[in-house]
Amino acid sequence: MTTPLLPLDGITVVALEQAVAAPLATRHLADLGARVIKLERVGEGDFARNYDTAVMGLASHFVWLNRGKESVALDLKDPDGLALARELIAGADVFVQNNAPGAVARLGLDPEELVKEHPRLVAASISGYGTDGPLRDRKAYDMLIQAESGLVSVTGTPDTATKTGVPSADIAAGLYTAQAVLAALFRRERTGEGGVVDISMFDSTVEWLGHPLYMHLYGGIQIPRMGLSHASIAPYDSYPTSDGQILIGVQNDRGWRALVTHVLDLPDLADHPDFSTNPQRVANRAEVDRIVAEATSGLSTAELDERLAEAGVAAAQVNDMAGLAKHPQLSERDRWRSVDTPAGPVDAVLPPTTFRDVELPMGAVPALGEHTGAILTELGRDAVDIAKLAASGVVGGAGLADDA
Repeated sequence: MTTPLLPLDGITVVALEQAVAAPLATRHLADLGARVIKLERVGEGDFARNYDTAVMGLASHFVWLNRGKESVALDLKDPDGLALARELIAGADVFVQNNAPGAVARLGLDPEELVKEHPRLVAASISGYGTDGPLRDRKAYDMLIQAESGLVSVTGTPDTATKTGVPSADIAAGLYTAQAVLAALFRRERTGEGGVVDISMFDSTVEWLGHPLYMHLYGGIQIPRMGLSHASIAPYDSYPTSDGQILIGVQNDRGWRALVTHVLDLPDLADHPDFSTNPQRVANRAEVDRIVAEATSGLSTAELDERLAEAGVAAAQVNDMAGLAKHPQLSERDRWRSVDTPAGPVDAVLPPTTFRDVELPMGAVPALGEHTGAILTELGRDAVDIAKLAASGVVGGAGLADDA
């Protein structure tokens, strides 16, 4: 029986990347079977390597975003280092970068010029605000994009605007970049031509804000910050139990009747004129929340959760990371795997994309420059050439002259 082919088997990606957005995009490509060669600065590498030391001395962001890649440490400001990068890109199917606007062009790696030289190349660039417009050259960290896009205006509590607890703008851009690369590769299969793709963190985040944006454009409404609640639905919030809390989300009138009749033992409220329809419940939100909270506080979380499930009422545990780490939906579905890192094996969750015929690979997290020597050998450099390049600081990596 032959082993099923991975979706991107045979595709090579060269990534000049850092932080979150581009590394997330290329990690997804690696998960799908692509060979991803990560170009890093000699001596320091991707600065996300130094965000923290939480994972046995390694940075949590870096471990999350860089498994399954090969690290090559190059000094791209040196002509020899730049020549090596260009040689790698010439043999690649995809080039991904998320450097500051204009930075790669100044280095001599302008995406448009690269595609002219290599017409089958797909070159994807991630920026903060796009390639033009008044904010083109502004610094664009995740939190800044969340603020500029208006995401923080709908996130938080009525009293306090907050950013999301994960880098949403970076993640959105990374996901759209991976999607764009796949689309461009599919088009190349039909036309034989690659092309340049641009993705901005701002545009990606604005796309996620379609609902509140349309509420403003055509309803004149600024969606309020509601914490765990919902501006248009009630009851929809976290409610107390005798030993904790649980989130209940009633999205229709049938759900309301099931909640009060089969879960909370308050059947008289099913057709109460103040609560029987969602608009009425929203108008009387404070009273709805008081009634529900009073009833739920007399039940344990486990008992209430069981009742809600049996009645078909939408609900969820309000977990923290400790709860997630031991979540039965992960363990009982065998979603955990071991991934090698320079500090030893770590636990990781399988990619969310599941193919029924083949499990996606979860390769090792590379040390800085771990694959420099091997890849330079692939390019035809012998041991003497590699040693000279390392001695002059053009390349770096374990076992090379710069580490001696």
